[in-house]
Amino acid sequence: HGQLVESGGGSVQAGGSLRLSCAASGYTYSTYCMGWFRQAPGKEREGVAAISSDSITSYADSVKGRFTISLDNAKNTLYLHMNSLKPEETAMYYCAADHGSVGGPWLMSKLILSDFGYWGQGTQVTVSS
Repeated sequence: HGQLVESGGGSVQAGGSLRLSCAASGYTYSTYCMGWFRQAPGKEREGVAAISSDSITSYADSVKGRFTISLDNAKNTLYLHMNSLKPEETAMYYCAADHGSVGGPWLMSKLILSDFGYWGQGTQVTVSS
């Protein structure tokens, strides 16, 4: 299948910002939805944000108003803009893709259940207090 490669992680102080990128190859955005997930050591993977092919978005309640997911179809790149970061958001962040391009409750369900079939290797985000 295609390839997903994340970048943009790093270390930032609490309250700071980062922009994660996910270079996607081999995926046709019109037939796929995309998402960002994170997993901290010892914790379960958590859905952060997802986007449909027509840019309908879904967010975890914990990040609403601070994080923004976006797609640049021309560059085949998915982004996650993260503002006002908190130490508890230190985690490995993963980009994911799956078949289907519908937004709304279907997309939110996939985000909550981590129901995505294709995953990148992750990029580490560390937020210090």
